[in-house]
Amino acid sequence: MSKSLQIPALAPLVAARLSGAGGQGLILMGKLLAEAAALHEGLNVVQTKSYGPEARGGACRSDVIISPGEIDDLAGLPLDILVCLSQASCDRFFGELAPQGLLLVDSTQVTVVPTSRAVELPLTATAASACGSKMVANVVALGALSGYCQVVKFESLVAAVKATVRPAYHELNLKALQAGYDLAQAHQRARPRGFVVHEWDFSYLREQPAAKPRPARIRAKAKAKVKAAPTAAAARRRAS
Repeated sequence: MSKSLQIPALAPLVAARLSGAGGQGLILMGKLLAEAAALHEGLNVVQTKSYGPEARGGACRSDVIISPGEIDDLAGLPLDILVCLSQASCDRFFGELAPQGLLLVDSTQVTVVPTSRAVELPLTATAASACGSKMVANVVALGALSGYCQVVKFESLVAAVKATVRPAYHELNLKALQAGYDLAQAHQRARPRGFVVHEWDFSYLREQPAAKPRPARIRAKAKAKVKAAPTAAAARRRAS
């Protein structure tokens, strides 16, 4: 009698994209989310960032992949979470969101939303009214993200802010974090009865032990695929 093939379980993984325009603090936002998950919750994290040449107003995004296990797939992952702080970023990146993914938009800035399943919160308006500064709308968004889907614990974000932001700005950013969290919680309580979206609860990342890594042959295949597609910069260097 042949033994049944045992396939190693893959670790759960959440891919998040924080997007907007240059000057909205997307890079800091990604750093805080990554540090909250990695340093304060013991999860594995990969963070990448992309921004245009413009100092302000250009396209900007920060991608954060979180998993209790190994992370070996970086390109082409459907997004589980997409946060949009500008209309241009929503228009550009919505097509990369998974069918059941969470779209969180700043309703102050995003007026045309591509799906009725989006979570629309007045992030910039809340930053201005609760904190006296629109500049912390990015931190309000982080608090809202934690309050709505538990991708990281609120306490972990608080610790990340205290460790990363200059002490002179601790009070302002912690107030923004709390305002965003409270905003998301109020929005959840106001949802129609029966409107339950289980796929937006990412707290399972902390509940499941680290799964076995992918088999070596699969990792090698993934690496070979990456090597077979060099970047444009690498191609130019070889041509010169």
